[in-house]
Amino acid sequence: MAMSLQEQLLKAGLSNEKKAKKAKKSNKKNRELKREVKAAVEEKRQAEVEKAKELNQQLQQEVKNKEIQAQIIQLISMNKLSLSGDIKYNFTDGSNIEFLLVDEKTRKQLANGLLAIVQFEDDYAVIPAVVAEKIALRDDSRIVSKSEKEEVDEDDPYADYVIPDDLMW
Repeated sequence: MAMSLQEQLLKAGLSNEKKAKKAKKSNKKNRELKREVKAAVEEKRQAEVEKAKELNQQLQQEVKNKEIQAQIIQLISMNKLSLSGDIKYNFTDGSNIEFLLVDEKTRKQLANGLLAIVQFEDDYAVIPAVVAEKIALRDDSRIVSKSEKEEVDEDDPYADYVIPDDLMW
């Protein structure tokens, strides 16, 4: 059987046991260090891949949000009614009371829930309730006012005093 190089050097007297143990220990340390470096590099690569995936998901979500907003703008601009009239229709936008000048037919349709008011650019637009429902599926915050029949609470002491839909305030 062939002897290893280390054994041959020991036999020839060119090396001693101390140097052989030191070389063996050094080789073991180098192998362990290489394994640790390789593991650290792999861990860093995995972290970079995860970060890239997260950024990609964020970008895709932003693109999706922009597409939804573009769809909403298109729906409103295609379906908004031109308002003309001298009747002041009041509605609430959050805690603010706003108004639009409409004609009698539009006011009745708004009161009956056939039309809805939505935010459009820096103003408001009146659109059919069907279109408002489509917009609400995409972004409910755009809908400002939509008349709906409310359920009456059984314990309400004012249940007998129903407020008419066409009440002007």
